[in-house]
Amino acid sequence: MKLPVLILFVAMYVVMIAKPDIRTYVALVVAAVVCALGAVPLDQILDAIDFNVLLMIGGTMVVVDYFIESKMPNRIAEGILTHSKNVRAVIIYMSLFAGIVSAFIDNVATVLMIAPVGLAICKKLKINPVGMLLAIAVSSNLQGAATLVGDTTSIMLGAYADMDFMSFFWMNGRPGIFWAVELGAAATVLVLLVLFRDQKDPVSADAHTAVESVFPTVMLVGIVVTLIAASFIPNKPALTNGIICCAYAIVSMIYDLLRSRSAKGLGHALKSVDFQTILLLTGLFVVIRALENVGIIDAVAGFIARLGGGNLFLLYTAIVWLSVAISAFVDNIPYVATMLPVVQGVAASMGIQPYLLYFGLLSGATLGGNLTPVGASANITATAILRREGCEVSARDFARIGVPLTLTAVTVGYVFLWLTWK
Repeated sequence: MKLPVLILFVAMYVVMIAKPDIRTYVALVVAAVVCALGAVPLDQILDAIDFNVLLMIGGTMVVVDYFIESKMPNRIAEGILTHSKNVRAVIIYMSLFAGIVSAFIDNVATVLMIAPVGLAICKKLKINPVGMLLAIAVSSNLQGAATLVGDTTSIMLGAYADMDFMSFFWMNGRPGIFWAVELGAAATVLVLLVLFRDQKDPVSADAHTAVESVFPTVMLVGIVVTLIAASFIPNKPALTNGIICCAYAIVSMIYDLLRSRSAKGLGHALKSVDFQTILLLTGLFVVIRALENVGIIDAVAGFIARLGGGNLFLLYTAIVWLSVAISAFVDNIPYVATMLPVVQGVAASMGIQPYLLYFGLLSGATLGGNLTPVGASANITATAILRREGCEVSARDFARIGVPLTLTAVTVGYVFLWLTWK
């Protein structure tokens, strides 16, 4: 059973990268096949699907559509343009803005909120939006490990290692993973300066868009604040974040109906929900569960543990860089869930504290998704938004931005964590 599932998994990713226009159908077909093979029993299918993520995407897309229609992204874009010298500066400011936001809320939600502003800027400047939106998506993934609330994997580590919000900043008299992530993010600015070195056309905001309503902006900010607050609630239901996003979407729809006394805006908002992306993620969740069930993820975790042997530096290096490679193709949530007890056990057998290995695992697994367009939900969301705008993103387009930013950020964080926690 293990070999057929592995072959299907590899074939699925090869086809998705080569033919991104049919990747949703490929993921669903492979998901159906692994279920037919028995790798995912029928009673596990619903449990394998992360409905929390799907509800977050659906709810946030509705609120974001109202946000776009209110013309607020255009107004924000004008503000950014006013303080930017050229196109390159705009791209860097937008990526940094995305990184800051994603340190506190989910990466997918960050992309859904900030991408409309990036699109508005690109339309004003009449430039291709691919570079800017990919920079936004990659930056949002880079910052996910910075705080306890920045990513699901951070929440998992906090719960497993009994770490609170401040532990990510300072722990046991040493700087936490936040500083490793921020140093890596700062280093990526230099990469962006090189990647977009030709984008030196001057920019200016010569128009002032009138915002039709501030209510959608209030709803969007409300999602951010509520998600942050909910992250501190112990033992909350698994669907909490998804329900929050959908609740704000419902309030937005009710407000629009009462204000306009027309269903036109409601219909537009519902059509904005990208069901292709939702179905793609659904298929991927099922395939990943198959990898778990047949023991492939456990085998990889055991291989990493054996690879390091009794040498801390080799073990730390293996955990970081193999996590990067694996997370380029495998959802980092089940991988981190599997590796946390492995890391803890290895550290205990060596008689050392596990925090260096914990932080190495988190940084590698969180940032590794940026190596491929299907390695992280935020990347999938960004490419889906671009496709809706008529822009197809090839694996090469994505690699041009994702690979150098990922390798730079991981390397800087890898060195910093070793020097401070060895």
